[in-house]
Amino acid sequence: HRNRGPFPGRQTTRLHRLSGRVSVPSTQHAAAVNRLLEALPENDLRRMLTGCEKVELAFADLLCAPMERLGHVYFPTAGFIALIMPIDGAAALEVGLIGNEGMLGIPLALGVDVSPVRAVVLGAGSALRMDAALFCRELESSQALRRDIDRYVFVHLSQLAQAAACTRFHVVEARLARWLLMTQDRAHANTFHFTQELLASMLGVRRVAVTKAEGSLQRRGLIHYNRGNVTVLDRRGLEAASCGCYKADRESYDRMLGTSFHGWWHPRPVSPSRTVVI
Repeated sequence: HRNRGPFPGRQTTRLHRLSGRVSVPSTQHAAAVNRLLEALPENDLRRMLTGCEKVELAFADLLCAPMERLGHVYFPTAGFIALIMPIDGAAALEVGLIGNEGMLGIPLALGVDVSPVRAVVLGAGSALRMDAALFCRELESSQALRRDIDRYVFVHLSQLAQAAACTRFHVVEARLARWLLMTQDRAHANTFHFTQELLASMLGVRRVAVTKAEGSLQRRGLIHYNRGNVTVLDRRGLEAASCGCYKADRESYDRMLGTSFHGWWHPRPVSPSRTVVI
């Protein structure tokens, strides 16, 4: 994978049975599974795995830059990727997160070989990587893969539109609650470590706004914040504090991607001391 960019209990699965490349124990408490691949029929899954290699993604790795040719697609199995839209050559805004529910490389499914955004690893972990040309050939030969990718593209586009509306109309506290829930879904952990500067950049706001929003959520007993460590204490309460965009995102997965994705966002049981540094 690319060099770092400037942006600051193992379980048995079909992927484990069909490919030794992903049979190693995950560093996460969640199983190393990619839901898009896992949903494929066995023959299609086997063929995809044959063309993939397992890679480790480190925090801040730059996987693609705006308008740069895409050489690979990535299917995260542990860890997650942020999609960053640069603005005026200086500022930037996070417009999407990709975890083991999805893939990086959607433009290829649309016949375009460049990305409009910067893709940066926000949560370290493993991924399955496939050559872009091979992925395009698999799309042509597998109806099941094409169907699932088309539906995922629709979900992804819906999320981009939702994120744009959320940024414009919703208050920082509700957006922060939504972001923490989305991060928990993909990190499969209850505690995260990140700077307020990073979070402010993700939300496109000033640091003081993040400080106020975190303080409000903490006083309500929804999170605990101390020296960069944020722990989700009350997930249901955090969902209630979030704007409706989080629920809309979840429903789009269920509606378009079916039962194989139902409930993927529910956090798996993790040790209270489990911390993901992002």
